[in-house]
Amino acid sequence: MATVIDPAGGPGPAEAGKAGAAGETHSERTAGGALSLAGHEQVVFCHDGPTGLRAIIAIYSTALGPSLGGTRFYPYLTQDAAIADVLNLSKAMAYKNAMAGLDLGGGKAVIIGDPGVIKTEALLRAYGRFVQSLNGRYITACDIGTYCQDMDIVARESRFVTGRTEPDGGAGDSSVLTALGVFQGMRAAADHAWGSPSLEGRVVAVEGVGKVGSHLVGHLISAGARVTIFDVSEAAVARILSAYPDVAVAASRTALISGDIDVYAPCALGGAIDDDTVSALKARIVCGGANNQLAHQGVDKLLEDRGVLYAPDYVVNAGGVIQVADELQGFNFDRAKARAEQIFDTTKRILAVAGQDGVPPAAAADRMAERRMSEVGRLRSIWLGG
Repeated sequence: MATVIDPAGGPGPAEAGKAGAAGETHSERTAGGALSLAGHEQVVFCHDGPTGLRAIIAIYSTALGPSLGGTRFYPYLTQDAAIADVLNLSKAMAYKNAMAGLDLGGGKAVIIGDPGVIKTEALLRAYGRFVQSLNGRYITACDIGTYCQDMDIVARESRFVTGRTEPDGGAGDSSVLTALGVFQGMRAAADHAWGSPSLEGRVVAVEGVGKVGSHLVGHLISAGARVTIFDVSEAAVARILSAYPDVAVAASRTALISGDIDVYAPCALGGAIDDDTVSALKARIVCGGANNQLAHQGVDKLLEDRGVLYAPDYVVNAGGVIQVADELQGFNFDRAKARAEQIFDTTKRILAVAGQDGVPPAAAADRMAERRMSEVGRLRSIWLGG
């Protein structure tokens, strides 16, 4: 049974399905807005009136180990929107951690509100108390709206925190290896599509040049790619141009995706790839850092029908979780970087399996992740004693 704790209504049970039900793909389970709680082990609503904290922690699966996923601090318009996001994201984390080869399950948290207005030390410490109350079933980290310095504050109240600053023994900014993993996934997709992993001379359109997108632009420039960017933040665009003055800037998102590009890299919020995007897209490859890029069930098939190769988002953007997970062993950057670079081989394997099985790459990745969760998770039934 999935445990649902809502301060407004008290605890209540919700029937939970098993991860990886036969015939059900990840894209099907994440389509269509707000989701059923079936499949999630636990969803906890956290509220602290004096600090204004309203948070939701969702644990999708602990089949492979304690759930790990970041905390998103975002001004959701409604609680339902926050619930839909945290359920989608926690499922994606389970699949991401499985495909990254980690012995970790999938979880995620959201804090509702504008971090620029309500984020305080007291609020973050109150949130840390709720994370601690789960006794290690959920391990948190950074996400949109939260930073390493925030995790240091959360960690003053909880032992189950990663993504901390380097002076406090953490890995620092996890977007560093997130971007590296996306770059490696893009190279693998290029090898599959064009017979060479080289991106030299390829035109890559990067949507969103925040923490991950900006690092990705650096990798692409170093690889000899021609980069065009778009971001709703003029400040973010200005930072890129100050570092890379030869980068082109699209006048709009429509201009970015409909231009003569080889690769489209969505690195902003999820749901970027919808029917209209697919219709306008001229790229041969889609490979980016955003989570939950496919807007609804069937978009991956639309991409395939148009000859667009999709590198599954949770596979290629796993470098960040690899980086913060390494903190659990005592962080070593070279070790974490080597693991993130393996995303190249993982992506190649998924694309090959998709071709062999005649399914879109997203479906192939789902099957492989579900198989690992099922086969490795089953081993917990072997009693070890002690």
